[in-house]
Amino acid sequence: MAELRLGPLLRYTDDSCATVWVETSGPCTAQVRCSNGASGTAPAFRVAGHHYALVTVTGLEPGTAPSYEVFLDDTPVWPLPDSPFPPSVIRSPGAGETVRVTFGSCRWAAPPADGKDPVGPDALDTLARRLSADPEAQPPDVLLLLGDQVYADETSAETRRLLAGRRDLDEPPGAQVADYEEYCHLYYESWLDPEIRWLLSTVPSFMIFDDHDIVDDWNTSAAWLADMRTTDWWQQRLLAGLISYWVHQHLGNLSPAELAHDPTWAAVHAAQDGTDALRALAERADTDLASVRFSYRRDFGRVRLVMVDSRAARVLEENRRAMLDPGEAAWLREQVLADEGAYDHLLIGTSLPWLLPHLVHAAEAWDAALCAGERGDRWARFGERLRRGADLEHWAAFPRSFADLADLIAEAGSAPGAPAGVYVLSGDVHHGYIARATWPSGGSSAPVVQLTCSPVHNSVPLTMRLGFHFGWSAPARLLGHLLTRHGRCARPPVRWRKQGGPWFGNQLMTLTLRGRSAHLRLERTNKTSTLHTAHETPLPPT
Repeated sequence: MAELRLGPLLRYTDDSCATVWVETSGPCTAQVRCSNGASGTAPAFRVAGHHYALVTVTGLEPGTAPSYEVFLDDTPVWPLPDSPFPPSVIRSPGAGETVRVTFGSCRWAAPPADGKDPVGPDALDTLARRLSADPEAQPPDVLLLLGDQVYADETSAETRRLLAGRRDLDEPPGAQVADYEEYCHLYYESWLDPEIRWLLSTVPSFMIFDDHDIVDDWNTSAAWLADMRTTDWWQQRLLAGLISYWVHQHLGNLSPAELAHDPTWAAVHAAQDGTDALRALAERADTDLASVRFSYRRDFGRVRLVMVDSRAARVLEENRRAMLDPGEAAWLREQVLADEGAYDHLLIGTSLPWLLPHLVHAAEAWDAALCAGERGDRWARFGERLRRGADLEHWAAFPRSFADLADLIAEAGSAPGAPAGVYVLSGDVHHGYIARATWPSGGSSAPVVQLTCSPVHNSVPLTMRLGFHFGWSAPARLLGHLLTRHGRCARPPVRWRKQGGPWFGNQLMTLTLRGRSAHLRLERTNKTSTLHTAHETPLPPT
């Protein structure tokens, strides 16, 4: 008899249907039954000996929140016996309702040793405890996880013990994960946390990867990738990471209609074991950028989210370096500009911030110019070493892509029927801040704001904290100006100014969108493992 191994995760949700993801211990039929009669059934599919099901629940009604149960071959498996948590529910949005979007990134899921958490209380754990303890608490309508959901290259002591039982850790990749089975353990470690398991079962979630889901500095440059390809472990690691991402994260980002036309989804279901079909997908993603898309769009009433893959879609050759390949860039433009006047708020999700502290932006643009040969071969070699050593690989390190995104946002924000606001949601940099963008001439008539929130559960050294503080200062701007003059860098088409932060510690941001108004709340954990409001402001901030 099959048992529930992982999940359930409530993923895609609209006003009439939802998807629920589970991993089971063996082949079975998974069923979701809601208290209002809505239901769905799906057979399990198999990948690398593991069994999963993605159940499409139909018959939901707008504005309702029925509780649900999960059955495997008619045996109830969720809620767990004697669960201390409230029943899991599926909330279907009603017309014109407020949309609450909670987001963050970088959740290192290592369990505390001896009850002591080296990086402080987990913000998602803390949110789950608050919601489960207070029936009147207002849950998010959607949870956006903006990268580094698992850390393949920074493993916990428990994971290292498991890896040591499988292979020699003195051989590369050492204490990092190497294959699909080891990736599965990372998801168990992260998503079997009781609070996280309940939270993900009752709040719809959408996700995108960042570098640590594969390896630190993933796709930093062509030279970096060439070096990785000389190792005997990289190819297996990359393919395992992409396959596990597709199974655990990407699948739930897609709507039932998109799944119905997805050839990979059909191939996985048709096979006795879908590993070969997914390996082919991962190989295409590695060698043919235009053949695979991990970006996606979701509309929540009159709120549009366009989630951008800023890792796997990169063009790395120095003479045409870009954050997005031409097909991906065209797709982004189409999604942002489609259905003129159809949305009141535009959210662009990208794991890496578009707008950075001014000195950091200048350093990345300068380094990109050096690597492109603007100052000769010697400086180019120095620039490559600096790029890797200092993680200079955000949007600013792809100057043409930075400018292209600025132009696209300006076009969307000044078109007839323009949104009330454009918000770029990001993580990665292990602190939070708000930055308001303006254009020297023309540009967006709608306010444009960078909202960066990270980490959910991680830390940042004191030296980097001081550096991020300094990066916004007037002396830093002057230093940045000198760097960009040396690199002969073009002036950015957009200006920006910090209007909140930097904030450090484990944190989450919640963007509340009602009609054409917006409100932001930043919450951080404290030593008592509760979330407290560190900043609250209407948007755009004044």
